[in-house]
Amino acid sequence: MEQESFNQLLLKTAFSCMACDGEIDNKEIEMIRKMHSEKQIFGDINLNEELTTMVVSINNEGHGFLKMYFQDLTNADLSEAEELKIIETAIDTIKADDKIEYSEIKFFKVIKSKLKISNDLIMNVHPDFEEYLEDDIISPTYLSTIQSDFFNSHSIPEFRIF
Repeated sequence: MEQESFNQLLLKTAFSCMACDGEIDNKEIEMIRKMHSEKQIFGDINLNEELTTMVVSINNEGHGFLKMYFQDLTNADLSEAEELKIIETAIDTIKADDKIEYSEIKFFKVIKSKLKISNDLIMNVHPDFEEYLEDDIISPTYLSTIQSDFFNSHSIPEFRIF
């Protein structure tokens, strides 16, 4: 995938994981800013501008924003290394506020289902991710149920721009 497009998808991953529980915690925002300033993982972007655009988008589109993210993830032609980076960014963002909601685990499982990377490869690099990879997605029907359940049971509030 083109680097700029991948950087954008990575930021959208972090933002979506941050917003999926209906709350954007300051610790999550700080973690994203730290990832950007220390590791430049989102490339050469104006982080504040991009985050503001995403807040406006999710406020206008609600679940449509997250559904479009899943579509972007499905359509992306990612390398194994890029998929691992998506996984790492998602889990780091979910863990950033020191509280892991079941809705965040469900959201992560949908992200993982959109990728081709194996659990074994993830576990070889990150054995501490095991709880996120526990196999409860049994079939496409079950996955569809989890995705529908996520969208039916979680509302997206109006987020403030930070």
